[in-house]
Amino acid sequence: MSQSPSLQLPEGKHPQLRVMPMPSDANVYGDVFGGWIMAQVDIAGSLPATRRANGRVATIAVNSFLFKNPVFVGDLLSFYADIVKVGNTSITVNVEVYAERNRLQTEIVKVTEATLTYVATDESRKPRPLPPLDPAREAGITPAL
Repeated sequence: MSQSPSLQLPEGKHPQLRVMPMPSDANVYGDVFGGWIMAQVDIAGSLPATRRANGRVATIAVNSFLFKNPVFVGDLLSFYADIVKVGNTSITVNVEVYAERNRLQTEIVKVTEATLTYVATDESRKPRPLPPLDPAREAGITPAL
């Protein structure tokens, strides 16, 4: 289950989410509950899916979920999410989670990886087709007013 620590966070990528688990997120031994981590992964994965869908999305599948290393109270978690597949109404996202430990001598460990699928939904929460790809929106570029 354990892997050797990496030296740095993924280069050239920005985390979708960064969060530090608190004591209420852990069991009596200080290990963070897997369900809490799963919820954060779902939030992180939904962010690029929502951007691509230009609106509401719903999680329809957790295709894979692997806990590679434990997460502890006080770890600073960084969630990286990338769209890997787009269908007519669905968006599949890979999420990788890294923990920064020991603030004085930073150790970075990959703790979780997952693949989730979201579906774009309308106001009635029914599936809707994805809009055409807008490269400026995907790059986070806002048009001048």
